[in-house]
Amino acid sequence: VQLVESGGGLVQPGGSLRLSCAASGFTARIYTMSWYRQAQGKERELVATMSRVGGSTYYADSVKSRFTISRDNAKNTVYLQMNSLKPEDTAVYYCYRSNGEYWGQGTQVTVSS
Repeated sequence: VQLVESGGGLVQPGGSLRLSCAASGFTARIYTMSWYRQAQGKERELVATMSRVGGSTYYADSVKSRFTISRDNAKNTVYLQMNSLKPEDTAVYYCYRSNGEYWGQGTQVTVSS
């Protein structure tokens, strides 16, 4: 099982980024997949989740209406579209698979002017 995140970087406030989580060694659509983030000096927090059944989604209040989690089954990849980014969104973002607790290596997102 491997999760590889990409797509992070430096963006100005109000900008957008799309993070990707390429999954290998398993079929992502049959697992609940999530994005977490950890800002410097803070605990890791759940950002968004897509369930394996029906693909229902959950978002943290702080990102609701700005972030969208999605899945491309053909590419076995999970995405996090982030719009209207704020400086407080700055963190390392991690992809997570339930049932076994697998984490990616993380990708840095920095929102700054």
